[in-house]
Amino acid sequence: MGRSADLVNERRELRELLLERSVRRGDFILASGARSSYYIDGRRTTMSGAGQRLIGRLGLAAIDERGWNPAAVGGLTLGADPVAYAIAHAAALEGRTLDGFTVRKEPKAHGTGRRIEGGFEPGMAVVVVEDVVTTGESALRAIRAVEEEGGRVLGVLAVVDREEGGRARLEAEGYALEALFTASELLA
Repeated sequence: MGRSADLVNERRELRELLLERSVRRGDFILASGARSSYYIDGRRTTMSGAGQRLIGRLGLAAIDERGWNPAAVGGLTLGADPVAYAIAHAAALEGRTLDGFTVRKEPKAHGTGRRIEGGFEPGMAVVVVEDVVTTGESALRAIRAVEEEGGRVLGVLAVVDREEGGRARLEAEGYALEALFTASELLA
């Protein structure tokens, strides 16, 4: 079986895992304040061993497909952390160098006082990652932090795009969004 067939199978596996572990039906208030008949708790998948394996491989393939060549991947803690580390690990398994980083919500008040931890250095080209994009606010906060520290953002990669304005908002700011799934695809 070739790499593209493997990726098709892995995408199917990830969809099943997301539906099983992360998608909940009911009445929810999202972080944006909007009401929704479903909630996607991406961490229930991104923090699982199976989710890490699938997201790492599929995320790295999506970055490659876009033609992005980042030195690091990361985003706003906590949703982005397991996504970034899964992709960095998948790259290492292929003999490639790709670091992960975490953007703190606030700079540390002690030690180095850094806002961005891990494998990030000024001047780096990076891809900002997310588990779920709704309005794009978390991705934009991470982008601003990276750019304030001298990084160059190539684009944003999300596991799921809820299709609730995040893509349009990111694109209006000049950043492409690549999603492994849209909510429509996931819930179809």
